[in-house]
Amino acid sequence: MSRFIILWFVLFFWGISVVSAQVSSDCSNAIPICNNTPVNGGTTGFGIDDFNSAATSGCLEQTLSGVIESNSAWYRFRTGASGQLGFNIGIDTLEDWDFALYKTNDCNNLGEPVRCNFFDNQDENTFVGVGEDPSGNTENVQYETWLEVTPGEDYYLLLNNFSNNNSGFSIQFSGHIFVTNPFDALDCSIINNLLGPPIAACENETVILDATTVDALSYSWFMDSGSGFTLVSGETGSTYEVSTSANYRVEVARSAGNIISDVQVFFSTMPVANTVSNDASCSGLSVYDLTKKDSEVLGNQSANEFLVSYHLTMADAVDGANALPKQYPTQPGSQTIYVRLTSIGNSRCFDASQQFQLVNLETPSLDFSSEAFLCEDNAGITIGLENGSSNYTYQWDSGETTSSIVVSVAGEYKLTATNTQSGLSCSAAKVVNVLTSRPPQIIDIEIEDLRNNNTVTVITDNLEEYEYRLDDGAYQSGHKFYQVEPGMHTVSVNNPKGCGDVTEDIVVVGFPKFFTPNGDNSNDYWSITGVELLDSPVITIYDRFGKLLAQLGSTDSQWDGSFNGKLLPESDYWFKLTYTAGDGQTVTAKYINNHFSLKR
Repeated sequence: MSRFIILWFVLFFWGISVVSAQVSSDCSNAIPICNNTPVNGGTTGFGIDDFNSAATSGCLEQTLSGVIESNSAWYRFRTGASGQLGFNIGIDTLEDWDFALYKTNDCNNLGEPVRCNFFDNQDENTFVGVGEDPSGNTENVQYETWLEVTPGEDYYLLLNNFSNNNSGFSIQFSGHIFVTNPFDALDCSIINNLLGPPIAACENETVILDATTVDALSYSWFMDSGSGFTLVSGETGSTYEVSTSANYRVEVARSAGNIISDVQVFFSTMPVANTVSNDASCSGLSVYDLTKKDSEVLGNQSANEFLVSYHLTMADAVDGANALPKQYPTQPGSQTIYVRLTSIGNSRCFDASQQFQLVNLETPSLDFSSEAFLCEDNAGITIGLENGSSNYTYQWDSGETTSSIVVSVAGEYKLTATNTQSGLSCSAAKVVNVLTSRPPQIIDIEIEDLRNNNTVTVITDNLEEYEYRLDDGAYQSGHKFYQVEPGMHTVSVNNPKGCGDVTEDIVVVGFPKFFTPNGDNSNDYWSITGVELLDSPVITIYDRFGKLLAQLGSTDSQWDGSFNGKLLPESDYWFKLTYTAGDGQTVTAKYINNHFSLKR
């Protein structure tokens, strides 16, 4: 951010008429302003058309009335030094003001504006202007780039109100030119007045009006606080010390003719910055919102009368320079933030006595799942952080103050972890949704065998919720296995949500779905392929009524379709396969589609 200083915030009336506002609606009568000139007012029309019915002037366009001006105010100034120059126009946040700046000394030859802004105030900004928003708002589109000026340049400034309301405005000059030339950045010779330009002061300051004239015979002083000029009794000297906001007039009696001179004096309230507490900038957050400290600084003082800004050095706070953005990017370590509270009526009236520490604290990390599953047969499940930090405090919405808790009822549980150091805190919160779950159930296993690509398909109560494994392989999301070798296998189904698994032993064998024992030496016998891979296999064959017809083993594993030497008729027949498992127990193979057809 470029270094800049605000040249005192000049008078800001917001509709108060204690002192007559300096406003001219015509360029030819533009109000001259210089270093210590208060500028304020609420516009009341546009006077004559200063643009001679032109359709546009820079970014400004004709209104529905056929002229560019709406409710206008004209000012003029002359530069007295070289450097960076800008200005801030303070406005009501609910009003829309445009401006155009012309580099010229002739109202009849304005040319195109060198700076111009017509954006409406949808963002409810407090300032529009040239340079940088003094509130630290770097996103304000109602600001134009700085001017680079040299001595003796004349400018005319037009302000135009396009709102139904007209609360007034202030003009405040800014820029590095006021660092290098604090007293002559603007040329006051354009103001030809015995008492000089209008004066902006702070309460409790002494303002001495000096009307000293060589050939003066007498001096009479008058004051107008809103009801017209009245004689100030007893004030007859060439100087007059004032302490009240008003318009003042001196009448100098001379033999060569009297001189009458008026001057406007306004005293702004001195702000008092309240004590600001230290605060934490929590890790994990990209910005720290400085606006939340404004209310501490202001106390009972109105944000409409005083501007709070924040700075990295005391010098910047005193100068009103390099205001930090209110959405301040978080920084590592600890920083001292300096506070400036400035009168919007006069930026020379400020208090930069307060500061606070902004400490970057580590925000607790809540690195655990936001879901947990309570199994039907479990008495409870542990949720939260297994290993909490002794530097943090923990608070569950159920009342517990440990980093983890055991819950036995489904529902939502919120944990808040807080890191507190030296009275500063950063917190993080996380909600755990506890759901009820249960072990998987195998409903069926479909085995498609007697082919080059034997497949096994596992049917469960919830296919998509579980994961599946064959023997000692890796778990997979699909419930179908391909290229399964004949023999014994173990199918496992796991609930990844933590409620157990279930296994089944299966046998993949091959057998013909039909055979034709007609003596043609083709498909005359029925047998099971792969049965030799089992331990002590026994195959028993039955008819549809459950009558035992044959019993086969590993050595006599073929059936010719007869019973006691008699050929059996065409029909469907059933079989059962048993074998000896690894634990020595006799097991009946499950999930075999155990029927086949005999055809003659």
